[in-house]
Amino acid sequence: MAIPTALAEMLEGNSGPTKQKAARLVVDLAASAGATDFIQCSHAHVSGVSVITGGHGLRRFLADLSGDENGKIAIPTTLNSAGCDRNKFNEMGIDYEDFLKLQFEIILAYENLGISPTLSCTPYERDMEMEGIGTWAESNAVCFSNSYTGLITNRESGLSALATALTGWAPRWGLHIEENRRPNILVKVETEMDDITDWSILGDWIGKQVRSDWNLPWGPMPHIIGLPTWASFEMKKALTSAAANYGSPLLWADGHTEQAPKSDYEGELTFTESDLADRYAELAPNGEVDLIVVGCPQASLGEIRTTAAAVRTHMELGKRIPNQRLWVFTSEHSHELADADGSIELLENAGALVLKDTCPEVTPYNRSKYNHLLTNSLKAEHYLTSGLNRMPTSVATIETCVAAAFNPDMFTGPRPTLESRAKEPHTTSKTHQTGESELTGKNLPSQTEWKIQGRAMVTDVPITYLGYVNRDTGVIEEPGHPLDGHAIEDTILIYPKGSGSTVAPFVLMGLIYTGKGPKGIINRDVCPLTLPAASLLDVPYSYGFDADPCLAINNGDEIEMSLMEGIVQVKVIQRTDE
Repeated sequence: MAIPTALAEMLEGNSGPTKQKAARLVVDLAASAGATDFIQCSHAHVSGVSVITGGHGLRRFLADLSGDENGKIAIPTTLNSAGCDRNKFNEMGIDYEDFLKLQFEIILAYENLGISPTLSCTPYERDMEMEGIGTWAESNAVCFSNSYTGLITNRESGLSALATALTGWAPRWGLHIEENRRPNILVKVETEMDDITDWSILGDWIGKQVRSDWNLPWGPMPHIIGLPTWASFEMKKALTSAAANYGSPLLWADGHTEQAPKSDYEGELTFTESDLADRYAELAPNGEVDLIVVGCPQASLGEIRTTAAAVRTHMELGKRIPNQRLWVFTSEHSHELADADGSIELLENAGALVLKDTCPEVTPYNRSKYNHLLTNSLKAEHYLTSGLNRMPTSVATIETCVAAAFNPDMFTGPRPTLESRAKEPHTTSKTHQTGESELTGKNLPSQTEWKIQGRAMVTDVPITYLGYVNRDTGVIEEPGHPLDGHAIEDTILIYPKGSGSTVAPFVLMGLIYTGKGPKGIINRDVCPLTLPAASLLDVPYSYGFDADPCLAINNGDEIEMSLMEGIVQVKVIQRTDE
């Protein structure tokens, strides 16, 4: 692996400690991804801004970077959504100690690195050149840019995007390589697709159909045929943002994207009128709705206008939205455009709360007021019902959402509740192992020698750090997971890979900072959501073993993990009783 001179100099510390850390992470990522060279990037977009996503791990990490005069970004970099609109904080009713103070602290730290505080999850809506190689850590933006523009980016973690922002370099791998940008699922659409929410449902539906035995190394990349010949910007945006719920970094839609290259498909799907109707029925409100949210991803000018048009219909009948039951989330950029054409004034006169700089999924809702949400977005539904907020969330078209905002009695009955425990446990293939076991794996270039011993904590089910690992105690809190209720503290943690949000590394870092994290980590598959935290905080890490460590080692075994002369060895010292 040939390291460019400029990156090598940063690695040596010639540009200060901040860029040295960033360069070390970039090189570690390259080695783990099997990249043989590096590529210069033109733009970065960093995630991990809200207090409830990054947490104290993010704040501590950013504090560690402060004070380095040379620790400034090397390429233009924008920032993802924050957890609140600072100008309407009181109206949001957030009940979280020191939230606004902590949010300011995070944003200021990013600004001190030279990052533009755009606080938007839709960087593609700004006036910027959408060409070249980017490094973006917001899933909906990744899928949108790769699908509809000339900007190519892998699905980065918040930390890997930040490392590239500081150095200007990224490993050349994944979607940077043309032969990897090929569809792997064929989707035939056999129904009318007239509404924005139809397109959102389709994107999410595709992800739900993915089978575990399909080989999708870069995530689901569907080729969609049968869509209407015309689609609004908002429809196309809704499709890619919902497809990204399940890791899709790129899609092809006949008539709306570049022509899909020929490829062998792992599977073929057909989306019918009944599939669409069934999803609407499943997602429809079945109890009293407390709050209606529109704008996930943040609402574009067209989505704001559509919402305003629906609102105007009710205003003409002399009605008004009670108790600011409708929240419309947007970016500062789109807010300025909508303010100029009168849409913002109309919405606010009707009683809606228009918020900028934040989005529905990273806002901490006041649960004394809001326990059942209604939205038009499957991206919002996906993240609101899992992870951070765990709120019952229903879905309908913008017109229905607006009608429900005006009429609190439109949906009646007890509010729905999420199941407190999973109905069925996650599928696991683990069986109890006996006898001796010794495995050989790979190391990170930044780690040269270590030797640790401890109790193995093992699962063959991915771990989702954001929302399913308690950021204070390190206890896994995912009903149905084999390790639900177990603390990762002081263990040698073994699992296939991380899953979920791109800000997961900050949760792991927070646990390591406070002594609630593992003493070593072993992944079966190299994990871009785990590796950055291990690299930056020098936690012993290994991957790429000659046998599956998730199956070869029992949960509770006493093991030794060592790195000598570039080789990682893991030995079972004592087996646990079955």
